[in-house]
Amino acid sequence: MTLQRYLENSWIRRHETSTQEIGELFAIADRDIGQSQTPGLGPEWRFGIAYNAALQLATAALAAAGYQAERQNKHQRTIECLAWTVGLGSSEVALLDLCRRKRHTNVYEQVGAISDQEADEMIALAIRLRTQVTAWLKSRFPDLMPPLE
Repeated sequence: MTLQRYLENSWIRRHETSTQEIGELFAIADRDIGQSQTPGLGPEWRFGIAYNAALQLATAALAAAGYQAERQNKHQRTIECLAWTVGLGSSEVALLDLCRRKRHTNVYEQVGAISDQEADEMIALAIRLRTQVTAWLKSRFPDLMPPLE
């Protein structure tokens, strides 16, 4: 698959972004990375907040590439597109997709589905993704790079 194939399948659509939009997505991700590390917060909340940070970063990458995921399966498609936007490896894409499914189970189906270790791993994944998306933006779309701290 490629972004072009996703476009042809109507899983994504063309989208014109701006430095402001990318900056807002990074601001949400940064806030969420910080909040996910709040002492005393349960693992389910830490995991969910860190997952949201990663999703915002994936959304920023997709927007910078000129696309936006359609509503149906939006999280899944946004995550899958990381392979073609920032070049995220298949194992990392699969891990993030597993986290997506785990988050869904936790939010909608089962209490206690997330361990402290899984929350820590999701936070670490969000932090790594932020570094990777930032480097990718700087190299491929420097005009979209917002001023970041």
